[in-house]
Amino acid sequence: MGRKEAYQKSKALLLTDKSICLENRRLWKDFFELQERKLKRINNLARLDEAAYKTLNQYIGRFKNVNTWFQNKSWTALTKEDIQKVYDDLEDGVIKNRFGKRYEDRKSYYTKVFKSKPFKMAGKLELAEEVFEFYRPQDNADVNFIAYEDFIQLPVVTQTLLQKLLLWLAWDIGENVGSLLQLTKRDFRRQINPHTQEPEYLVQLRKEILKRSRRPRVEITNYTETTQLLDAVLPDKADDELIFHFGHRQALKFMAHCVNASGVRCTPTGKRPTYKDLRSS
Repeated sequence: MGRKEAYQKSKALLLTDKSICLENRRLWKDFFELQERKLKRINNLARLDEAAYKTLNQYIGRFKNVNTWFQNKSWTALTKEDIQKVYDDLEDGVIKNRFGKRYEDRKSYYTKVFKSKPFKMAGKLELAEEVFEFYRPQDNADVNFIAYEDFIQLPVVTQTLLQKLLLWLAWDIGENVGSLLQLTKRDFRRQINPHTQEPEYLVQLRKEILKRSRRPRVEITNYTETTQLLDAVLPDKADDELIFHFGHRQALKFMAHCVNASGVRCTPTGKRPTYKDLRSS
């Protein structure tokens, strides 16, 4: 299922979910109509693209969570005390994510929901601004990275060849995992390095699979392991066939398995590594 289909299905389920208060569903419907139009106009698009649908899908998840935090109360009826409690509970770790941990992406909720258009449409932006008076984003947080000696422990505990390949590509190419999952056989071209006489691959990172902030380009693989894995996987693929037959959720799941099995941690924070940490290493 593509991002367009996933968004349309998830939006329809959200807006028809009778367990959610009707006022919120009506507000969200108006927001999505506005946001779809906005994304087309600010990006000069005749129709929404994959990046736009990814952005819209993220709002669905945020709205579900925020609705739960406010106990299904109509956003138009929220008080300053309601907003203050949710903000304090997020900052203090009372509200936890599905792993039982404090939310690390609190900033996205603050800037995309509470202090943005959704709460403005609910008439609560001014209250939110008062509540968030002392909020200061942590822009200078430590940058995590993984040493090569630690990284190579992750592919060892994968369960399939494709899982192993995705980890090596993420490490080698340094691109967002969502983009890597959209690569097809046609995006790879094998060649012999004129200096080392060793095989390597050119990887075409197309505009349509990248985030808007990323530049379309061609990267060259650097590691023998990546080349060997591509040699094993590509011959069985059609030119326009996706290399990976699983999606983002499955990729996150097996990454978590590899981290648990290997015990690898990031430097200097000691946090559990993610695909993003592979890119910065």
